[in-house]
Amino acid sequence: QVQLVESGGGLVQPGGSLRLSCAASGFTFNNYAMSWYRQAPGKERELVASISSRSSTTNYADSVKGRFTISRDNAKNTAYLQMNSLKPEDTAVYYCKALFSRYTYWGQGTQVTVSS
Repeated sequence: QVQLVESGGGLVQPGGSLRLSCAASGFTFNNYAMSWYRQAPGKERELVASISSRSSTTNYADSVKGRFTISRDNAKNTAYLQMNSLKPEDTAVYYCKALFSRYTYWGQGTQVTVSS
């Protein structure tokens, strides 16, 4: 069955780094655009970054430009989000999403907490 499993979240101090991974299975990964979203307590889910199926196009929310990098390895069916210079306002549950045509899949999320 279709699965998206995020990992790599945790507690980090301001200015630190984390790399999130999203491991996909059950569908043809290299057909799908991949995105990372986040949702902080009491806020709506927001798009953080996206990458096209062949990595030719990436997009970022203004709030993370220059700090976060999205990438993917189609041979490993995995998408990544490298997060540097983390700020307390980056604290949220981070979700990956796969999108192709009318098909959309979500992972279960991984918690990222930025605090001293």
